[in-house]
Amino acid sequence: MKKLFQILSLALGICLFTACEDHNNEVLQPEEAVMQDGEYEGLGEGRSGMIKVAIVVKNHIITAIRILSQSESVFAQPAEQQIMDAVLEMQTTEGVDAVSGATLTSNGMLTAIGMAIDAAKGVQKEDVTYSDTSCDIVVVGAGGAGLSAAVQAASMGAHVIVLEKQGIIGGNTNYATGGLNAAETSVQKSLGIQDSKQSHFDDTMKGGHYLNDVSLVTILVEKAAEAVDWLISLGADMSNVGKMAGSSQKRTHRPNGGAAIGPHLVSILNKAVQAENISIRTRNMVTALTEQNGKVTGVKVSTSSGTYSIQAKAVILATGGFGANLSMIGQYRPELQTFKTSNHGGATGDAFAWVTPLQAELVQMDQIQIHPTGEKGSHLLITEAVRGNGAILVNREGLRFANEMWTRDKLSEAILEQTDKSVFIVFDQSVRKSLSTIENYAQQGLLTTANTPAELAKALKLPVDAFVNTIETYQVYQATGEDLDFHREAEEMLFPLNEAPYYAIEVEPVIHHTMGGIKINTKAEVITRAGNAIPGLYAAGEVTGGVHGGNRLGGNAVADIVVFGKLAGTSAARSIGLE
Repeated sequence: MKKLFQILSLALGICLFTACEDHNNEVLQPEEAVMQDGEYEGLGEGRSGMIKVAIVVKNHIITAIRILSQSESVFAQPAEQQIMDAVLEMQTTEGVDAVSGATLTSNGMLTAIGMAIDAAKGVQKEDVTYSDTSCDIVVVGAGGAGLSAAVQAASMGAHVIVLEKQGIIGGNTNYATGGLNAAETSVQKSLGIQDSKQSHFDDTMKGGHYLNDVSLVTILVEKAAEAVDWLISLGADMSNVGKMAGSSQKRTHRPNGGAAIGPHLVSILNKAVQAENISIRTRNMVTALTEQNGKVTGVKVSTSSGTYSIQAKAVILATGGFGANLSMIGQYRPELQTFKTSNHGGATGDAFAWVTPLQAELVQMDQIQIHPTGEKGSHLLITEAVRGNGAILVNREGLRFANEMWTRDKLSEAILEQTDKSVFIVFDQSVRKSLSTIENYAQQGLLTTANTPAELAKALKLPVDAFVNTIETYQVYQATGEDLDFHREAEEMLFPLNEAPYYAIEVEPVIHHTMGGIKINTKAEVITRAGNAIPGLYAAGEVTGGVHGGNRLGGNAVADIVVFGKLAGTSAARSIGLE
């Protein structure tokens, strides 16, 4: 329990994702408020939707906390219980840290319990009613691309407002685990890693089946190293460099120990937002763009308390993709409409309707990526870095069936050909120690654990002899550096998988990334079907199309959101006379 009460608590927990709600609410609290006896309810936004809780107060003390309704996965329950136990012990949400690996669920719980405590104290929250206003630049979307754009534009002197329809910031960046791909970086050089921008370019084009927009890929690989240094200057830890599927060199930058990149970047960018005094308005949903004589002049916004408009000199769209909009998925790829998704609930492709009246071009909308390793029960993504650090994949016959470092599309196809269309990612203690992200999976109860390969096979209900032989054969391949079955490269077989305990997670392909979207040029300007830039309108991140072609390499999405987010911020600021 004491681990929950570390001093870092709210800095990386509640403040990271919910402090921005203070822009929406004014707290009126009586002096020396004391909880009054009774039962009180509160709401908070978790990973998959709203969480509703009730607290019971007796003799001015919280005696019980109950979850009334939620949409979180069963694997979030341990985190929820830890949060409830901590609050019961401390009688407050202050100082209670989010549970690692379940940050969004934790923060949703803390927000809901905090609201109930406020109600017990007679604290009132009044919705702020926004009125029509103006600024230099409006950024729509508070994920990695939007935050990067906002910080960059503000650093150049722009007055920026960020609008986010969700109650929390971060978007899909909250779930990014693998890292940021970049070549010829200062970090690579310090680690003695030989790489080149040309190699990054070649890998990206090959991975995307050469459907990528060459000009955009050129920007990506040329600016990625600069993006790494920029993030480091903001306080990011990019000291660990690994290799992801489809990359010919180690170029995936992430925090020390191989920790998840996404939550770290959201935290760093959020601090930069605060330092630049940028206004983030959560639960503010853009409904349309405004324009005059073909130039975008602002946005229309809807909130719980009404509607208003913001007039701006430039608008940056960073609303993400449509991976959670199964109806839209079905429109472009009917065969994928029944798949599960790894995307957060806000990834619904809203911006495409806004740009249609402006004749903006949409490109490669049918290019939708399936990630091979979504956890079977919860659709949580098991990062590619687990395989990159040495794990193997085994089917229900106890056999390897593919090169684990194949690109995501090819490996997904191979998994879908297996019995029950799901398989097991298998690794040992040496792999677990090499990648701290695995601890998040352990805390969520996703690991099946055994002391020997035979015991693991029995726990997974796999043929014991076949599974043990698979492990022993792989150990020989690792020792000799030659995979005779699937030709996995020697440098990709990092460990012999002989250190107990042994672990497995059942995985299946899930909808992960929508490569298609709004067409942009090398200035991040939105382009019409006639090939002209729309004045005053920019876009960055997964809402755009063309960067990744027919398949995105792991590590290129984070590079995309930072490189093009920063580029959109620069271009928008320059368009209004700032340098």
